[in-house]
Amino acid sequence: MEFRRLGRSGLSVSEISYGNWLTHGSQIEEEQAQACIKAALDAGITTFDTADVYANTVAESVLGRGLAGQRRESLEIATKVFWPTGPKGPNDKGLSRKHILESCNASLKRLQTDYVDLYQAHRFDHSVPLEETFLAFSDLVRQGKVLYVGVSEWTAEQITQGAALARELKVPFVSNQPQYNMLWRVIEPQVVPASEREGLSQIVWSPIAQGVLTGKYKPGQAPPAGSRADHEATSKAVQRYLRDEVLERVQKLEPLAAQAGLSLAQLAVAWVLQNPNVASAIIGASRPEQVHENVKAAGVKLDADLLKAIDEVLEGVVETDPRHTQSPR
Repeated sequence: MEFRRLGRSGLSVSEISYGNWLTHGSQIEEEQAQACIKAALDAGITTFDTADVYANTVAESVLGRGLAGQRRESLEIATKVFWPTGPKGPNDKGLSRKHILESCNASLKRLQTDYVDLYQAHRFDHSVPLEETFLAFSDLVRQGKVLYVGVSEWTAEQITQGAALARELKVPFVSNQPQYNMLWRVIEPQVVPASEREGLSQIVWSPIAQGVLTGKYKPGQAPPAGSRADHEATSKAVQRYLRDEVLERVQKLEPLAAQAGLSLAQLAVAWVLQNPNVASAIIGASRPEQVHENVKAAGVKLDADLLKAIDEVLEGVVETDPRHTQSPR
Protein backbone atom coordinates (compact mmCIF):
# COMPACT_ATOMS: atom_id res chain seq x y z
CA MET A 1 0.00 0.00 0.00
CA GLU A 2 1.13 3.54 -0.79
CA PHE A 3 0.20 6.61 1.29
CA ARG A 4 -0.38 10.27 0.49
CA ARG A 5 -0.71 13.40 2.58
CA LEU A 6 -4.19 14.88 2.85
CA GLY A 7 -4.00 18.45 1.61
CA ARG A 8 -1.39 20.55 3.36
CA SER A 9 -1.97 18.68 6.62
CA GLY A 10 0.33 16.19 8.28
CA LEU A 11 -2.25 13.41 7.97
CA SER A 12 -1.39 10.51 5.67
CA VAL A 13 -4.10 8.28 4.17
CA SER A 14 -3.87 5.06 2.21
CA GLU A 15 -4.13 5.53 -1.57
CA ILE A 16 -7.01 3.07 -1.49
CA SER A 17 -9.75 3.69 1.08
CA TYR A 18 -12.47 1.23 1.99
CA GLY A 19 -16.01 2.63 1.93
CA ASN A 20 -19.36 1.07 2.83
CA TRP A 21 -21.93 3.33 1.15
CA LEU A 22 -24.00 0.77 -0.76
CA THR A 23 -23.09 -2.47 0.95
CA HIS A 24 -22.96 -2.66 4.74
CA GLY A 25 -26.30 -2.82 6.47
CA SER A 26 -28.20 -3.10 3.19
CA GLN A 27 -26.86 -5.12 0.23
CA ILE A 28 -24.77 -7.73 2.08
CA GLU A 29 -25.08 -9.63 5.33
CA GLU A 30 -23.01 -8.89 8.44
CA GLU A 31 -20.67 -11.86 8.05
CA GLN A 32 -19.85 -10.91 4.47
CA ALA A 33 -19.33 -7.26 5.43
CA GLN A 34 -16.91 -8.24 8.17
CA ALA A 35 -14.99 -10.45 5.71
CA CYS A 36 -14.61 -7.46 3.38
CA ILE A 37 -13.36 -5.22 6.21
CA LYS A 38 -10.84 -7.89 7.20
CA ALA A 39 -9.71 -8.16 3.58
CA ALA A 40 -9.17 -4.39 3.47
CA LEU A 41 -7.09 -4.49 6.65
CA ASP A 42 -5.09 -7.47 5.37
CA ALA A 43 -4.42 -5.57 2.12
CA GLY A 44 -2.88 -2.66 4.02
CA ILE A 45 -5.81 -0.26 3.79
CA THR A 46 -5.82 2.05 6.81
CA THR A 47 -8.42 4.62 5.71
CA PHE A 48 -12.10 3.74 6.15
CA ASP A 49 -14.99 5.90 4.94
CA THR A 50 -18.63 5.84 6.01
CA ALA A 51 -21.50 8.23 6.83
CA ASP A 52 -24.37 8.39 9.29
CA VAL A 53 -26.92 8.23 6.47
CA TYR A 54 -25.60 4.97 4.98
CA ALA A 55 -28.28 2.34 5.67
CA ASN A 56 -29.78 4.95 8.06
CA THR A 57 -26.85 4.70 10.56
CA VAL A 58 -26.44 0.90 10.34
CA ALA A 59 -23.33 1.08 8.12
CA GLU A 60 -21.43 2.99 10.81
CA SER A 61 -22.28 0.30 13.35
CA VAL A 62 -21.11 -2.46 11.02
CA LEU A 63 -17.82 -0.66 10.43
CA GLY A 64 -17.40 -0.05 14.16
CA ARG A 65 -17.73 -3.76 14.86
CA GLY A 66 -15.36 -4.60 12.01
CA LEU A 67 -12.61 -2.30 13.29
CA ALA A 68 -13.02 -3.17 16.97
CA GLY A 69 -9.81 -4.52 18.42
CA GLN A 70 -7.59 -2.83 15.84
CA ARG A 71 -4.93 -0.38 17.01
CA ARG A 72 -6.87 2.89 16.76
CA GLU A 73 -3.78 4.98 16.05
CA SER A 74 -3.08 2.88 12.95
CA LEU A 75 -6.43 3.76 11.33
CA GLU A 76 -7.94 6.82 9.70
CA ILE A 77 -11.72 6.75 10.16
CA ALA A 78 -13.90 9.20 8.23
CA THR A 79 -17.62 9.80 8.48
CA LYS A 80 -20.08 12.46 7.35
CA VAL A 81 -23.07 14.56 8.37
CA PHE A 82 -25.88 16.26 6.43
CA TRP A 83 -28.53 13.88 5.12
CA PRO A 84 -31.60 12.95 7.21
CA THR A 85 -31.21 10.17 9.77
CA GLY A 86 -33.35 8.66 12.51
CA PRO A 87 -37.03 9.66 12.54
CA LYS A 88 -36.18 12.49 10.10
CA GLY A 89 -37.55 15.34 12.17
CA PRO A 90 -36.84 19.00 11.33
CA ASN A 91 -33.45 18.94 13.09
CA ASP A 92 -32.41 15.48 11.92
CA LYS A 93 -30.70 16.82 8.81
CA GLY A 94 -28.47 19.59 7.47
CA LEU A 95 -25.49 21.43 8.89
CA SER A 96 -26.97 23.28 11.85
CA ARG A 97 -24.96 23.37 15.06
CA LYS A 98 -27.54 21.15 16.75
CA HIS A 99 -27.48 18.48 14.06
CA ILE A 100 -23.69 18.47 13.67
CA LEU A 101 -22.93 18.13 17.38
CA GLU A 102 -25.62 15.51 18.02
CA SER A 103 -24.74 13.56 14.88
CA CYS A 104 -21.04 13.48 15.71
CA ASN A 105 -21.70 12.12 19.20
CA ALA A 106 -24.00 9.43 17.78
CA SER A 107 -21.47 8.50 15.08
CA LEU A 108 -18.71 8.07 17.66
CA LYS A 109 -20.87 5.64 19.63
CA ARG A 110 -21.72 3.58 16.54
CA LEU A 111 -18.08 3.55 15.39
CA GLN A 112 -16.91 2.59 18.91
CA THR A 113 -14.27 5.32 18.98
CA ASP A 114 -13.53 8.49 20.95
CA TYR A 115 -12.73 10.49 17.82
CA VAL A 116 -12.87 10.43 14.03
CA ASP A 117 -9.88 11.43 11.98
CA LEU A 118 -12.00 13.18 9.34
CA TYR A 119 -15.51 14.61 9.75
CA GLN A 120 -17.12 15.77 6.52
CA ALA A 121 -20.06 17.93 5.52
CA HIS A 122 -21.83 15.50 3.19
CA ARG A 123 -23.25 18.33 1.07
CA PHE A 124 -23.41 22.14 1.26
CA ASP A 125 -26.35 23.43 3.31
CA HIS A 126 -27.91 26.50 1.69
CA SER A 127 -30.30 26.97 4.62
CA VAL A 128 -27.69 27.41 7.38
CA PRO A 129 -25.09 30.19 7.73
CA LEU A 130 -21.69 28.81 6.86
CA GLU A 131 -20.29 30.46 10.00
CA GLU A 132 -22.59 28.31 12.15
CA THR A 133 -21.41 25.13 10.45
CA PHE A 134 -17.71 25.89 10.77
CA LEU A 135 -18.05 27.09 14.35
CA ALA A 136 -19.62 23.71 15.22
CA PHE A 137 -16.75 21.96 13.43
CA SER A 138 -14.30 24.15 15.33
CA ASP A 139 -15.83 23.15 18.67
CA LEU A 140 -15.63 19.45 17.78
CA VAL A 141 -11.95 19.87 16.89
CA ARG A 142 -11.28 21.69 20.18
CA GLN A 143 -13.07 18.91 22.08
CA GLY A 144 -10.83 16.30 20.44
CA LYS A 145 -13.75 14.47 18.84
CA VAL A 146 -12.65 15.41 15.32
CA LEU A 147 -9.05 15.74 14.12
CA TYR A 148 -9.62 17.13 10.61
CA VAL A 149 -12.59 18.51 8.67
CA GLY A 150 -13.64 17.90 5.09
CA VAL A 151 -16.59 18.30 2.74
CA SER A 152 -18.24 16.28 0.00
CA GLU A 153 -19.53 17.44 -3.39
CA TRP A 154 -18.94 21.14 -2.74
CA THR A 155 -18.42 23.55 -5.60
CA ALA A 156 -15.22 25.55 -6.05
CA GLU A 157 -16.92 28.68 -4.70
CA GLN A 158 -18.22 26.84 -1.63
CA ILE A 159 -14.79 25.36 -0.94
CA THR A 160 -13.21 28.80 -1.17
CA GLN A 161 -15.75 30.29 1.23
CA GLY A 162 -15.30 27.42 3.66
CA ALA A 163 -11.52 27.68 3.54
CA ALA A 164 -11.65 31.37 4.46
CA LEU A 165 -13.75 30.60 7.54
CA ALA A 166 -11.57 27.64 8.43
CA ARG A 167 -8.48 29.86 8.46
CA GLU A 168 -10.26 32.40 10.66
CA LEU A 169 -11.41 29.75 13.13
CA LYS A 170 -8.17 27.70 12.95
CA VAL A 171 -10.05 24.63 11.69
CA PRO A 172 -7.91 22.02 9.86
CA PHE A 173 -9.98 21.91 6.63
CA VAL A 174 -8.18 19.35 4.46
CA SER A 175 -10.37 17.51 1.95
CA ASN A 176 -13.25 17.27 -0.48
CA GLN A 177 -14.99 14.00 -1.38
CA PRO A 178 -16.38 14.14 -4.92
CA GLN A 179 -17.46 11.60 -7.49
CA TYR A 180 -14.58 11.17 -9.94
CA ASN A 181 -13.70 8.61 -12.59
CA MET A 182 -12.72 8.31 -16.25
CA LEU A 183 -16.30 9.09 -17.31
CA TRP A 184 -17.15 11.73 -14.66
CA ARG A 185 -14.55 14.50 -14.50
CA VAL A 186 -16.63 17.48 -13.38
CA ILE A 187 -14.14 18.43 -10.64
CA GLU A 188 -11.27 19.05 -13.04
CA PRO A 189 -12.14 22.54 -14.40
CA GLN A 190 -12.87 24.34 -11.10
CA VAL A 191 -12.93 22.19 -7.95
CA VAL A 192 -9.41 20.80 -8.28
CA PRO A 193 -7.78 24.23 -8.91
CA ALA A 194 -9.70 25.74 -5.96
CA SER A 195 -8.71 22.81 -3.73
CA GLU A 196 -5.05 23.10 -4.69
CA ARG A 197 -5.17 26.79 -3.94
CA GLU A 198 -6.77 26.24 -0.53
CA GLY A 199 -4.66 23.23 0.47
CA LEU A 200 -7.28 20.48 0.11
CA SER A 201 -6.99 17.00 -1.42
CA GLN A 202 -9.71 14.92 -3.04
CA ILE A 203 -10.84 11.59 -1.57
CA VAL A 204 -12.85 10.33 -4.51
CA TRP A 205 -15.84 8.02 -4.62
CA SER A 206 -17.09 5.88 -7.50
CA PRO A 207 -13.68 5.44 -9.20
CA ILE A 208 -15.10 2.52 -11.20
CA ALA A 209 -18.37 4.36 -12.01
CA GLN A 210 -20.60 2.09 -9.92
CA GLY A 211 -19.08 -0.96 -11.60
CA VAL A 212 -19.49 0.28 -15.18
CA LEU A 213 -15.71 0.57 -15.63
CA THR A 214 -15.26 -3.12 -14.80
CA GLY A 215 -16.79 -3.93 -18.18
CA LYS A 216 -19.49 -6.18 -16.70
CA TYR A 217 -22.31 -4.15 -18.27
CA LYS A 218 -22.53 -5.01 -21.97
CA PRO A 219 -24.13 -2.84 -24.67
CA GLY A 220 -27.53 -4.13 -25.73
CA GLN A 221 -27.80 -6.52 -22.78
CA ALA A 222 -29.73 -6.41 -19.51
CA PRO A 223 -27.66 -5.75 -16.36
CA PRO A 224 -26.32 -8.92 -14.71
CA ALA A 225 -28.58 -10.31 -11.99
CA GLY A 226 -27.56 -9.04 -8.57
CA SER A 227 -25.49 -6.13 -9.94
CA ARG A 228 -25.93 -2.55 -8.75
CA ALA A 229 -27.88 -1.69 -11.90
CA ASP A 230 -30.22 -4.58 -11.06
CA HIS A 231 -30.70 -3.48 -7.44
CA GLU A 232 -33.63 -1.14 -6.72
CA ALA A 233 -31.76 0.87 -4.07
CA THR A 234 -28.74 1.59 -6.24
CA SER A 235 -29.84 1.46 -9.87
CA LYS A 236 -30.37 5.23 -10.13
CA ALA A 237 -26.70 5.86 -9.36
CA VAL A 238 -25.69 3.71 -12.34
CA GLN A 239 -28.27 4.80 -14.91
CA ARG A 240 -26.33 7.80 -16.27
CA TYR A 241 -23.65 5.42 -17.54
CA LEU A 242 -25.85 2.68 -18.98
CA ARG A 243 -26.00 3.98 -22.54
CA ASP A 244 -24.77 1.75 -25.33
CA GLU A 245 -22.50 4.55 -26.53
CA VAL A 246 -20.74 4.59 -23.14
CA LEU A 247 -20.69 0.81 -22.68
CA GLU A 248 -19.20 0.28 -26.14
CA ARG A 249 -16.34 2.66 -25.30
CA VAL A 250 -15.69 0.89 -22.01
CA GLN A 251 -15.29 -2.40 -23.86
CA LYS A 252 -12.60 -0.74 -25.99
CA LEU A 253 -10.62 0.04 -22.82
CA GLU A 254 -10.08 -3.64 -22.11
CA PRO A 255 -7.09 -4.12 -24.46
CA LEU A 256 -5.48 -0.99 -23.01
CA ALA A 257 -5.83 -2.43 -19.51
CA ALA A 258 -4.41 -5.75 -20.68
CA GLN A 259 -1.38 -4.02 -22.22
CA ALA A 260 -0.73 -2.39 -18.83
CA GLY A 261 -1.08 -5.74 -17.06
CA LEU A 262 -4.22 -4.58 -15.24
CA SER A 263 -7.86 -5.53 -15.04
CA LEU A 264 -10.35 -2.88 -16.16
CA ALA A 265 -11.23 -2.15 -12.53
CA GLN A 266 -7.58 -1.76 -11.58
CA LEU A 267 -7.02 0.56 -14.55
CA ALA A 268 -10.00 2.70 -13.47
CA VAL A 269 -8.79 3.03 -9.87
CA ALA A 270 -5.20 3.68 -10.98
CA TRP A 271 -6.46 6.35 -13.40
CA VAL A 272 -7.97 8.54 -10.67
CA LEU A 273 -4.77 8.22 -8.63
CA GLN A 274 -2.77 9.77 -11.47
CA ASN A 275 -4.34 13.11 -10.52
CA PRO A 276 -1.89 14.63 -8.00
CA ASN A 277 -4.74 16.33 -6.14
CA VAL A 278 -6.33 12.94 -5.39
CA ALA A 279 -5.10 11.55 -2.08
CA SER A 280 -7.21 8.41 -2.01
CA ALA A 281 -9.75 6.43 -4.06
CA ILE A 282 -12.64 4.85 -2.17
CA ILE A 283 -13.51 1.29 -3.14
CA GLY A 284 -16.52 -0.67 -1.98
CA ALA A 285 -16.93 -4.41 -2.04
CA SER A 286 -19.52 -7.12 -1.60
CA ARG A 287 -16.87 -9.86 -1.69
CA PRO A 288 -13.32 -9.97 -0.25
CA GLU A 289 -11.84 -10.84 -3.66
CA GLN A 290 -13.02 -7.47 -4.99
CA VAL A 291 -10.92 -5.78 -2.32
CA HIS A 292 -7.88 -7.89 -3.20
CA GLU A 293 -8.25 -7.04 -6.90
CA ASN A 294 -8.82 -3.30 -6.62
CA VAL A 295 -6.11 -2.68 -4.04
CA LYS A 296 -3.55 -3.69 -6.66
CA ALA A 297 -4.08 -0.27 -8.26
CA ALA A 298 -2.12 1.35 -5.43
CA GLY A 299 1.27 2.61 -6.56
CA VAL A 300 0.57 1.99 -10.27
CA LYS A 301 1.95 4.64 -12.63
CA LEU A 302 0.23 5.01 -16.02
CA ASP A 303 2.40 6.47 -18.76
CA ALA A 304 1.42 9.47 -20.86
CA ASP A 305 0.72 7.38 -23.98
CA LEU A 306 -1.74 5.19 -22.11
CA LEU A 307 -3.53 8.18 -20.59
CA LYS A 308 -3.80 9.73 -24.05
CA ALA A 309 -5.18 6.49 -25.48
CA ILE A 310 -7.83 6.35 -22.74
CA ASP A 311 -8.91 9.91 -23.55
CA GLU A 312 -9.15 9.08 -27.24
CA VAL A 313 -11.34 6.03 -26.58
CA LEU A 314 -13.68 7.97 -24.27
CA GLU A 315 -13.86 11.19 -26.30
CA GLY A 316 -17.45 12.39 -26.50
CA VAL A 317 -18.81 10.44 -23.52
CA VAL A 318 -16.88 12.12 -20.69
CA GLU A 319 -18.80 14.58 -18.49
CA THR A 320 -16.78 17.66 -17.48
CA ASP A 321 -19.45 20.32 -16.77
CA PRO A 322 -18.74 21.69 -13.24
CA ARG A 323 -22.41 22.61 -12.88
CA HIS A 324 -23.08 18.96 -12.06
CA THR A 325 -21.42 19.56 -8.68
CA GLN A 326 -24.27 20.91 -6.60
CA SER A 327 -26.10 20.44 -3.33
CA PRO A 328 -29.88 20.22 -2.87
CA ARG A 329 -31.67 23.42 -1.97
